[in-house]
Amino acid sequence: MPSRLNPYISFDGDARQAMEFYQEVFGGTLSLNTYGDFGGEEAGDATDRIMHGMLETTSGFTLMGADNPPGTQHNPGTNISVSVSGEDAAELRGYWDRLSGSGTVSVPLEKQMWGDVFGMCTDRFGITWLVNINTSEG
Repeated sequence: MPSRLNPYISFDGDARQAMEFYQEVFGGTLSLNTYGDFGGEEAGDATDRIMHGMLETTSGFTLMGADNPPGTQHNPGTNISVSVSGEDAAELRGYWDRLSGSGTVSVPLEKQMWGDVFGMCTDRFGITWLVNINTSEG
């Protein structure tokens, strides 16, 4: 699978409704995972909130979105980041190194509870980047 670059939108509790709406608009296949799917009872009040949603269309569009993690603030207007994901670890780590090098790291690039290597940073221009290296074994 080649690497992909796409928008990632943060929502304040209505990610499911938004992503279902975008599916109505663009068509395609929608997959949704809740915080409860990965954190079980530890997710608390966020159990049914969307931790990760992805819409893939036959037109080649990919749109990702999720509800803000518990304890984080929702800031409309700054709630869109850019996701870079794929399986080529060397390529993606190179992007990470260059993006985060002169920026600020908010989540170090490391293995996460869903099994992939993930990191989040803000580059020197104020753009938030999400880098996900798919490590699933198929």
